[in-house]
Amino acid sequence: MTNLEKAKNVLSGSEYTIVLCNGNKLYTSTKRGVAPMLEFIDNKIDLKGFSVADKVVGKAAAALFVHAGVREIHTDVISKPAADFLCAKGITFTYNLLVDNIINRKGDGICPMEQVTADIDDTDEAIAAIRKRLEELRKG
Repeated sequence: MTNLEKAKNVLSGSEYTIVLCNGNKLYTSTKRGVAPMLEFIDNKIDLKGFSVADKVVGKAAAALFVHAGVREIHTDVISKPAADFLCAKGITFTYNLLVDNIINRKGDGICPMEQVTADIDDTDEAIAAIRKRLEELRKG
């Protein structure tokens, strides 16, 4: 079984939102949005070469995956901006559904993380923009 198959199997039918696999190393999270990847990055977990299974991938998540050095991704839902970004960065990915944009949790507009990374192609800039937007959202 490949790392991607293992990650997909663990994600399937579980409460996890993301599963990262590389050989015997497996990381999971039940947190939503970009929180899991930011946490892995902040904790300096080396994810270079990992395979990822995720529920939803927007451009912000795609930027975090590229920054972390993941090798391949499978997702249930991916946005067109995320797919274009991953293609440009040479990251292999598969998906079940391609959408124009990721919708926010209220269902009444585009995800704020998708919005804030829309015109950013540099992963370091994307992470800074994501962190700034998260701080703004926390403050209300």
